[in-house]
Amino acid sequence: MALLRAFVSGTRLVPGTRRGLAARSCLLLLLATVPTEVRSGTIETEHLFGFTIGSDVGDVGEREIEGSVTGRFAKRNGSYGAASGTLSAEFVPIPNLRTEFTGAVVSYDIVGVSGFADQRYTAFGGLSADIRYRFLDRATAPFGFALGAEPHWGRSDEVTGEPASQYGVDFVAAADWEIIPDRVVAAFNLFYQPETMRSKLTGTWSQESTAGIAFAVMAQVRPGIFVGGETRYLRKYDGLGLDTFAGQGFFVGPTVYVKLSEKAWIAAAWSAQVSGQASSSVGALDLVNFERRQARLLFGVNF
Repeated sequence: MALLRAFVSGTRLVPGTRRGLAARSCLLLLLATVPTEVRSGTIETEHLFGFTIGSDVGDVGEREIEGSVTGRFAKRNGSYGAASGTLSAEFVPIPNLRTEFTGAVVSYDIVGVSGFADQRYTAFGGLSADIRYRFLDRATAPFGFALGAEPHWGRSDEVTGEPASQYGVDFVAAADWEIIPDRVVAAFNLFYQPETMRSKLTGTWSQESTAGIAFAVMAQVRPGIFVGGETRYLRKYDGLGLDTFAGQGFFVGPTVYVKLSEKAWIAAAWSAQVSGQASSSVGALDLVNFERRQARLLFGVNF
């Protein structure tokens, strides 16, 4: 949690400040000195982005261990920090079908946030499975296209951290295309995430859903090294069927991907809410349903 907080708040790229210049210089130095033995070739979008999903699913028989750490920071008042770490096993059993099984650990550090009980703990968070099928391959079609579903079970309210039994499915439609072959790629996501939850404190059930779109562009600046950015527009509703509007947020931020070798990769993304509105409060941002800043680190190894 402390490492992610430092990454988000301590190295913000603020133009015109010494901190911003130093952060950008460090990033450029990293990109210039990271060793890479991979060759420039066909772009693989399966893990290329931080918050967006690509249409690629891997080759038949491919096995991979993947991990991620996601941090979410800052509400309208008080101190808010939430993080989740995942470890996944991925397997591609047949052409165009990607399967993945994931375990998660969650951590909360919430003090003095209006409407939230104070929370400070780290615990096992839950399980999920991801099934994704690619219908169009960029190698033989103008663009790649895949559909995915990720059923999941959690042991806490994702936002407040309060004990709960949470059940949901994340549905996504992902399309991507190469603007400049083997150099620049863009991706578009459309997603719908219904969830139902039972509070372990009160025993009451609640239902909510999130819908949104995401767009990302990544450019290969050196063989195996990509830099770019992502935007996301999220809308939160009460009810599984997008029944009652609760709030909206628009996020923007940079992404970096490095292919360390033919079998290992790492990616990092940072995202800030630049506009939004909650139905239950005033203000230029929705800091009730979403956070002010989010960060994600992903990595994986094939074997």
